[in-house]
Amino acid sequence: MADTLTITDNRTGKRCEVPIAEGTIRAMDLRKIKASPEDFGLMTYDPAFQNTASCRSSITFIDGDKGILEYRGYPIDQLAEHSSYLETAYLILFGELPTTPQLDAWSHEITLHTMLHENIKKFMDGFQHDAHPMGIFLSTVGALSTIYPDAKEVGDADGRRLQILRLIAKVPSIATYAFRHSIGRPYVYPDNDLSFTGNFLNMLFKMTELKLPSAPGAGARAGRVVHPARRPRTELQHQRDARHRQLAGRPLLLARGRRGRVVWPAARRRQ
Repeated sequence: MADTLTITDNRTGKRCEVPIAEGTIRAMDLRKIKASPEDFGLMTYDPAFQNTASCRSSITFIDGDKGILEYRGYPIDQLAEHSSYLETAYLILFGELPTTPQLDAWSHEITLHTMLHENIKKFMDGFQHDAHPMGIFLSTVGALSTIYPDAKEVGDADGRRLQILRLIAKVPSIATYAFRHSIGRPYVYPDNDLSFTGNFLNMLFKMTELKLPSAPGAGARAGRVVHPARRPRTELQHQRDARHRQLAGRPLLLARGRRGRVVWPAARRRQ
């Protein structure tokens, strides 16, 4: 028997058959159900997208009730144990985990874009000292479209890849700048000698040290040390949040992308 759904319209007595694919029906198929020839057809009403799928993902599978999260078929616990965040990002984007040469090249490309334009610092300084870090972060990510006007060339594959590199590299810098602005501390420039996660923690917590110590007894005063356990926890948080299922901002990001809009304002709405 074919996977179909038969709907009886009690207004007219007519029956309509719509196909079922992967447990879903297409909302546009309901447009065929009309009370009269002049009728627009039925529409779906689903506030907050509680029961609506806007896309089919070949990247992520998530079942929160069962504690399942997979990227490209790899369970998150395996990625957390054996891979870094940048390896996970590569997997999500390109479909396969990188080889060692590929990972080295990928990591190098990311580090080339970690620095922020000095005008971004001036932009962030314009926020009140008690402004919420998330508000600063969202506004700054959106403002990058003025720094990188080439982002509007969404039809250029090389251009899209460049924006991906920029986004992965600069978001940690923006997040740490926003945090330090909110507590009145000077900004810390990226240190590309460190790992992706190590650099993020360094920019968050570094004070006057040349490099933020990663364990007690490394010459830092109490309260200025990143405990060794924090690095893998932070790495796991980055991996877990690398890509989520449909959240509040995802439909907007998808819609903007399909219409060829600039990525930076769309990305800030995704956060």
